[in-house]
Amino acid sequence: MKPIVFSLPGHETLGAALSKALNAPLGGIAMRSFPDGETYVRGETRCNGNDVVLAVNLFHPNPQLLPLIYATRAVRILDAGRVILVTPYLPYMRQDARFQPGEVITSRIFASLLSETLDGLVTVDPHLHRYTSLEEIYSIPTRVEHAAPSVASWISKNVDRPVIVGPDLESEQWVSEVAQMADAPFIVLSKKRRGDRDVEIAVPPLEPWREHTPVLVDDIISTARTMIETIGHLRQAGYAKPVCVGVHAVFAGDAYESLKDAGASDIVTCNTITHPSNGIDLTHALAHGVNRLLENESSHE
Repeated sequence: MKPIVFSLPGHETLGAALSKALNAPLGGIAMRSFPDGETYVRGETRCNGNDVVLAVNLFHPNPQLLPLIYATRAVRILDAGRVILVTPYLPYMRQDARFQPGEVITSRIFASLLSETLDGLVTVDPHLHRYTSLEEIYSIPTRVEHAAPSVASWISKNVDRPVIVGPDLESEQWVSEVAQMADAPFIVLSKKRRGDRDVEIAVPPLEPWREHTPVLVDDIISTARTMIETIGHLRQAGYAKPVCVGVHAVFAGDAYESLKDAGASDIVTCNTITHPSNGIDLTHALAHGVNRLLENESSHE
């Protein structure tokens, strides 16, 4: 049976895209706020044992969490099979260790809440730093889809003679994968972070790639300070204006405008977070993740 796709208010575009990619019907959930701010929820589509895909982007997660929990309960009342969350951006991965006494490791708490609520999770390139996989903190089946193939395809089609540039040594494995898929050379810079907005970049010899178009690639563009600093070094070395490509378009504050002002010839991101820079569609990757997760779990039943 095909799953039924439900989207929470504000996430209808994601739900409609997944419905089309999965060739699955759309269900309905009604939500509204009472005068005191509490949420009213009612499921409108009976599930009759079908699995359910909940399309909810958890970027800015705090206002989304309770509606997600309530929506999960609503579809279970309507006889849902498994309830799978599709969130292109998975939050609360930053705090993955206790650095000072009394700190809460929020990544584990958030993972526990979702694991108690849902039967599965599909996302794109979560920020895994000290964790090797989501399985370390999530007790439900998870499926991570990777943006690298779509990023490499976009670069191949849109950039003449690219050289892929990674912002730091941590990015080398991911950047080298994109470069291999795009059939392009790559270089990786090293950086020393002295604060949230204070980053020093060390650039390797650039002479072999002077005639290439640099493509700066990173998984998350937040303050954009790393890319801005890197653009300055590349321009000083005689490179053409670089193209900046990111998976998750966080763009805190004026980061997007600052990156444009720094001299990027183009800024392109995946549509994991809605932003004017979105130019790489990962809907089919997410749908693939849903299908694989449901198939794998069915084979284990």
